[in-house]
Amino acid sequence: MNDFVNNIKKVMLVFLILFIVLISYITYSFMFTSEKTLASTFNKRLWVERNKVLRGTIYDRDMTALTESTKINETSQKLKYKQGAVFSHAIGYMDVIYGLAGLEKKYDTELMDSSEPLISKFVFFNKDNEEKVGNGLRTTLDSKLQKKAYDLLKATDRKGAIVAINPKTGEILAMVSNPSYDPNNLKNDMSGLNANKDVPLLNRAVSGLYPPGSVFKTVTAVSALENISGVFNKGFHDNGKLVVNGTQLLKNYDGEVFGNIDFKSAYMHSSNVFFGSLGIDLGNKALKETAEKFYFNKDINATGITIDPSQFPAYKSNEKGNIAQSAIGQAGVLVTPMQMALVVSSVANNGVMMEPMLVKEILNSKGKSLETTEPKQLGQVMTTETATIMKELMRAVVTGGTGGSAAVSGIEVSGKTGTADHKADSSAQNAAHSWFTSFAPYDNPTIAIAVIVEEGGVGGGRAAKITSELIKTYLK
Repeated sequence: MNDFVNNIKKVMLVFLILFIVLISYITYSFMFTSEKTLASTFNKRLWVERNKVLRGTIYDRDMTALTESTKINETSQKLKYKQGAVFSHAIGYMDVIYGLAGLEKKYDTELMDSSEPLISKFVFFNKDNEEKVGNGLRTTLDSKLQKKAYDLLKATDRKGAIVAINPKTGEILAMVSNPSYDPNNLKNDMSGLNANKDVPLLNRAVSGLYPPGSVFKTVTAVSALENISGVFNKGFHDNGKLVVNGTQLLKNYDGEVFGNIDFKSAYMHSSNVFFGSLGIDLGNKALKETAEKFYFNKDINATGITIDPSQFPAYKSNEKGNIAQSAIGQAGVLVTPMQMALVVSSVANNGVMMEPMLVKEILNSKGKSLETTEPKQLGQVMTTETATIMKELMRAVVTGGTGGSAAVSGIEVSGKTGTADHKADSSAQNAAHSWFTSFAPYDNPTIAIAVIVEEGGVGGGRAAKITSELIKTYLK
């Protein structure tokens, strides 16, 4: 009898424990994950609620509509992306099968109608018969510049990305990734997009990680100017190769020999030997600290986008080859185009890096402003004195150095070329990536640009020419 009673007690104890666990899970889910669950793109009930509200419009900076929503019936609507593939990586998409991406995902609640908390839609009945329209987004994008960037990059028949920023405010004027996709045709195209080895769905502007090559010399130059006394006026003999203890660590592009040069001419003509030597003189610690001031190895706060962290590696003091290579943007250095746009923006903005923003304003359905994004500083990443020197150096690159193809008649353009080596695997050496970073006008910069054309050759070629056309489009 006692055994029977003991067994009953054990069973009841097990049931009690399971009951407590169940109640705890339900309580936790309601208190901490209910909003997340409701907002999930896999929540079918949310799709019904989402379609009861005519989705808000996404605009460019001048209030030109980029999206258009049309009611089909009580539980469905058609969303049209008016510029198709031109804005797809910035705007993203909303699709009942494939979910949400880009601004459509980040601002889903606002575009549905931010006047009510998301959870309240499931608790209260809306008795108002008036058609509900979600809030709108006014982006920072310049439609004319965006279209030009898209056309220029697509015409190269190469993968790549372009980012253009207002260096004073951090506003993203254009953000293009190639290849692109048409968000209006996801139903027909998605299987092909997912299978495409060129990964059209990837936003290379913020998630593509590339060796920067010589555009990184801007960071190395800043580090040297702020860590090595008298370096700007120090002479240097460039014999075309950097050799340490009998080992050749690197050489100049195409075997060039510059002879006796100084800091300015080394930057103008992009001497690998000079900047590799600077990297060794600085050491990995100092160069890494400078890179991290520019937000390498860190998350970058931004409005409307998520930026993958760029990478600057740590090397031991005896790894001279890697240290020298890292100073010219090779070895383990990897960057996003957005990162390099921020680097050149900070030069243009007297050493201050601004927080990038893609969304300027949230508007109600009547066009009234509900929330405005104010410019924010990420930090003073170099002194104003250093920024002044770097501006002069970048101007010299275009007037007398490797960046002559970026010149624009009547506008003082400043820039830096980059020709970045990369390997598709451990054996094959592919054609170099073509980079150009730039700002204009020199005296009062209002645009800063980073361009990468994958396997596009020298930076003074395709990337520089694209930059020239973009500056013409924006400033003329």
